[in-house]
Amino acid sequence: MRQAALNEAFSGFDAVARIWRRRGVFAIVAGAVLALAVAALVLLPVRYLATASVIIAEQEPGANTSAAWAQKIGDPADMESQLLVIRSPRLLRQIMSAPGVVDAVVGECERGRLLGSVEACQRLKTDVSAFIDHVDGRFSVASAGRSRVINISYQSSSPEVAQTLANALTQTFLEDQRTEGANSREVASSWLWQELKQLDQQLREADDKIQKFRRTKGLMRGANAPISSERLTSIGQQLSQAEAARAEAAARLQEIKSEQERGPTDAPSVLQSRTIADLKQQLTTVSAQLASAAGVLGPKHPSILALTREQATIQQRLVEEMQTIAASAQKTFDANNALVNSLKKQMDTAKAEAGSASLDEASIESMVRDTEIKRQQYAELYKKASELETERRVLRGSTRLVSLAELPSKPFFPKKLPFLAAGVTLAMIFGVGAALLADQFGARRIRQPVPDVDSAPSPQVAAPEADAARAIVPETPAIATASPDVEAPPLAPERKSHLPSVADVSILACLPRLKSLRQMSALGAILQGHQPLAIPHVLRLASEDNEFQHTLHDLLHELGIEQPGRPLRLVVTSPDAGDGKTTTACALAEHLAAAGRRVLLVECDIAHACFAEIMALPRSAGWLGALEHGTPLREAVLRTEHPCLDVLPAGAIHGPVGDILDAVGLDHLLGGLDGYDAVIVDTPLPSRRDDFLAGTDWVIVCVRSDRSLIEPAVATVNKSRALGAVDVGIVVTMTDAEPRSGSVVEAPAYAEVG
Repeated sequence: MRQAALNEAFSGFDAVARIWRRRGVFAIVAGAVLALAVAALVLLPVRYLATASVIIAEQEPGANTSAAWAQKIGDPADMESQLLVIRSPRLLRQIMSAPGVVDAVVGECERGRLLGSVEACQRLKTDVSAFIDHVDGRFSVASAGRSRVINISYQSSSPEVAQTLANALTQTFLEDQRTEGANSREVASSWLWQELKQLDQQLREADDKIQKFRRTKGLMRGANAPISSERLTSIGQQLSQAEAARAEAAARLQEIKSEQERGPTDAPSVLQSRTIADLKQQLTTVSAQLASAAGVLGPKHPSILALTREQATIQQRLVEEMQTIAASAQKTFDANNALVNSLKKQMDTAKAEAGSASLDEASIESMVRDTEIKRQQYAELYKKASELETERRVLRGSTRLVSLAELPSKPFFPKKLPFLAAGVTLAMIFGVGAALLADQFGARRIRQPVPDVDSAPSPQVAAPEADAARAIVPETPAIATASPDVEAPPLAPERKSHLPSVADVSILACLPRLKSLRQMSALGAILQGHQPLAIPHVLRLASEDNEFQHTLHDLLHELGIEQPGRPLRLVVTSPDAGDGKTTTACALAEHLAAAGRRVLLVECDIAHACFAEIMALPRSAGWLGALEHGTPLREAVLRTEHPCLDVLPAGAIHGPVGDILDAVGLDHLLGGLDGYDAVIVDTPLPSRRDDFLAGTDWVIVCVRSDRSLIEPAVATVNKSRALGAVDVGIVVTMTDAEPRSGSVVEAPAYAEVG
């Protein structure tokens, strides 16, 4: 009854199957579109594009970069202005005068006119407006990215015409820029030369007046200044030196005289004399000898008397030598004093002459200053005039040619590879759309009744279920479906005959996405829809969701849980994590326990063991600890709050997951656990044990509805069969089922767990 959501659950790989069923429609539509693309590629006229490039706002050679020019470089407004100038009718009118342009445009017009007369083409030679209208739409002028380069292009059916027109507009634009710049420079240069001529005449007259005045006043100039000023400077320097020498001589003389009054002198000025130094040395020697002899001989001894006389003689000579030095110092002081007095007189005379000359120079200072200003102005104007004249002669304009247009060898439109790629893409799009539409309308017309043997005990529920299944079967992927002629499998063939299948495996149920029952705002519902929920919360929502419980009831009906005999062993697995394996196993166990069936829930996903947390059970060694210590597995079974539901947790792991699963078979593991109506095992699939799933009644492969690829599900199904499974079915989880009539719209809470 709830199989109506199956189309949405397998929307990813279902579309591939639907296209394959309508491959004839797909081939016809795709082939027609591709044929139209090829025909358009052949019939459309070929267009060639020739492109020339120029660079804008480049500084002129030899010109100084001003602030205005620096601001102009790279200005988007300036670039846009240049683009408008190039596309202006004035330049398009000027290219008519270029050689060969009009004839090329007329020839292009005549070749492109399939119907009608060629009079309109001939009118292009004389009608300027018609010529501009014809070429304006074929020109393309645009800047190259963020650079200052402008590309000038022309499209034509003839490569020669495209090259000619592109180069003609480029050369016309460059010449227009060059002419405009040259005219402005010529006007400025003429004005500057006129100003220079007037300044030259004024400078000549001012120089004549200044020279005539200086000759009259006798104002001669030296190397750096007037002669009177230079002479005054020289006398001042000599006077300073003479006063320094006089001061030095006076100090020396004063020092010598003060030492003479105290007796033997040790003044530095006296000791500088070599004679004084020798006499003092002799006096020291004689004094030492006299002191030595006085200790042995008496005062009247001839040796003592001789040494005393010699000492007195040396002292007399010292006094005389000091007087000589003092006289020499006195003469030096007198000479320097006389020189200072003479230089002071010369200084006074020079000051008087310099003062008179300064008055005369001051009288013409303003004239000299004006002359110097005019001379500087003349030099600057002459330099600027020369630069402008040079620029005018070598001017190429602020626009530079990057490259002229080359003769195009490849068509610009249509290009084969992009055109064919677009055609193939459109063919695929239209083919897929046509196939899906054909399959959709065809499916609506298929309404064949299918008998349901197992639905006899509950006809009120089975009738809507069969109708939903019959409506879905044509729209679901069926890679390998059983035909009515082929012998059905031995286990419950009637129960699976009406179900859609994938890879020869029945799709047993489609579990809806759970809904959060609490009220919340629109923003809260959006945020809640992108947050995964914990498994205990999901199970609580599942127990309160009628749609989910009805789907579980239908799933258990398909599994044949009502058949008597030994306990039904169900194995729940999935291709990837997050497909709802653990949630589905727990929900099935709780649903059976609520119906009064004795259920054992076994945890074999030891890499993600979580049953103890989900069921709020105490920590235990689990069946891993029981196998390790050799205790019976019955002792590892834990009771839950529900009297009909027991759990066998995995326990703590002490080794690699793959080794444990490869070493244990489910038939051996569950051998001693009796007294249950159903045993549900949550497990991944090992890699090497061939009989791991031997003895199981059903293997349920959980697949999320939003998975876009079917290959993981098919691989899991094949692996389950290789590990000993006989009956394998697929359960699609987290589907967006259509709301029932009269149901309350609630905020969705996605349970992307387990």
